[in-house]
Amino acid sequence: MNPLFSDIKGVIFDYGGTLDTNGMHWAEVLWRYYQQAGVPIDKESFKRAYVHAERTLAKERLILPHHLFYDVLLIKVGIQIEYLIENGLLPNTSEVRNYRTIIADGCHKFTLSVVDKSRVVVNKVAKRYKTALVSNFYGNIQTILKDFDLFCSFGIVVESAVVGIRKPDPEIFLYGVRSLHLLPHEVVVVGDSFSKDIVPAKAAGCKTIWLKGEGWKEETDDSLPDAIITSIEQLTELV
Repeated sequence: MNPLFSDIKGVIFDYGGTLDTNGMHWAEVLWRYYQQAGVPIDKESFKRAYVHAERTLAKERLILPHHLFYDVLLIKVGIQIEYLIENGLLPNTSEVRNYRTIIADGCHKFTLSVVDKSRVVVNKVAKRYKTALVSNFYGNIQTILKDFDLFCSFGIVVESAVVGIRKPDPEIFLYGVRSLHLLPHEVVVVGDSFSKDIVPAKAAGCKTIWLKGEGWKEETDDSLPDAIITSIEQLTELV
């Protein structure tokens, strides 16, 4: 254990980009499988489609509480492919529409392999500390956690669509801290996003461990987090 975290009584985990991709930004995961599927677009076009899909899902309730993660992938990639077709970046053919399933299949298999490793880490941490999940999600995170055999690993699950608070608002982390019946300085937050996890968690008074993986460029400061890891499996060396 790192002496810096010797007074920690609780651990708050992020989900997307942390437990399901081991620090890789979901845009990078999707782009990998767009490339593997041979989708004939450049990365800038893909990025526009990715952002469009995220904004669409933020405005429209297309993902429902019963949807599994594979369903989420099909919906997301479907929106992206439709955007690319509508903007003349891909032809409207059955072959192009089949990309949705091919990409979703690849991403799902990748996620399963990562979650298998993350589950071991979370379960080890849960034996020593109170644990919570704090995530920006669509209202179906509990369904996904149960499907991935992660639900019982968390004493508390705080989901943005349920509590009405979204990262990077520090209040969502304080909500998690209060739910654990702890004080902010007794909790360490583990997340992959510097701007949505590390900055607001520090503002809330928590300690932070940044899972620094492959992602889109954003302004970062390596001196802000209390520790930096490059794999979720390194967490057990610190706490």
